Amino acid sequence: MKLIAIYKRPEDPEAFDQAYFNTHIPLLKKVPGLQKTTITRIKRSLIGDDVYMIAEMSFSDEASYKAAMKSPEMAAASENLNGFASGLVTLVVGTEQDRPTTSS
Repeated sequence: MKLIAIYKRPEDPEAFDQAYFNTHIPLLKKVPGLQKTTITRIKRSLIGDDVYMIAEMSFSDEASYKAAMKSPEMAAASENLNGFASGLVTLVVGTEQDRPTTSS
């Protein structure tokens, strides 16, 4: 199970990065059940919004995701996120599915 944050390009990328990597990521590291966070920097958007970055937060299963979302640690991370990324972030929840991209 993944919680995926999609960030639009901020007006001040340097200030965003400072807030994200120096404050937000340390808060996320405290969230119970969070196995891994993968950050992808977007070089350019081809269609749609000007996306700056995507963060994928991985949980072992739906139960661990739900417990994490109810935790005080996630509440603190969410409050922090709202302080510097309000209006810039879209959050979605999904599961990975491996499927071939070509037919055999």
